[in-house]
Amino acid sequence: MKEKPSSFHKPWRLAEALLLLLLIVVLLGFPLLSATAEDFVKPDKAQLKQMLTPLQYAVTQKDKTEPPYRNPFWDEKAPGIYVDLISGEALFSSLDKYDSGTGWPSFTQPLEARSIVERDDWKLFMKRIEVRSKLADSHLGHVFDDGPAPTGLRYCINSAAMRFVPLAEMKSQGYDKYLPAFEKAGFNL
Repeated sequence: MKEKPSSFHKPWRLAEALLLLLLIVVLLGFPLLSATAEDFVKPDKAQLKQMLTPLQYAVTQKDKTEPPYRNPFWDEKAPGIYVDLISGEALFSSLDKYDSGTGWPSFTQPLEARSIVERDDWKLFMKRIEVRSKLADSHLGHVFDDGPAPTGLRYCINSAAMRFVPLAEMKSQGYDKYLPAFEKAGFNL
């Protein structure tokens, strides 16, 4: 007895099914197929030199330090988050920012530990812990164990390595997953 071929043996039926699947994926925003931060490809050296100021390039790519008190975020008090200048990866929150008296933006903790990489730094002939962004491998600054509660840590970060996203723009820029913390802290969204 001859078996009846399935409808997927007809090319137009297969095309219809694939088109329908694609439409569903697009309309529902299927997370496994959407672009993510992990898809980030770091620009090459020439591209970075074009897109960054000389100070931003020196800090993020050459591990330099910007001058204290002469940077845009050391005394920034607006609510929002700080993201990696190159990749856009979320790094720190204003909810964890405090005035350390050093002239650089200081935070008690990163937004997500997985967004940063810490490694030993012996450049000044003493051990320090360097902080780098995970995706772009940008030099951000250093972490010290002289910070306030609750962590006792001070993430001393260069403004030149970050971009500030104000609370009012977080949703439109795709950082809405961090909004509940601000709502919990009493900010009107």
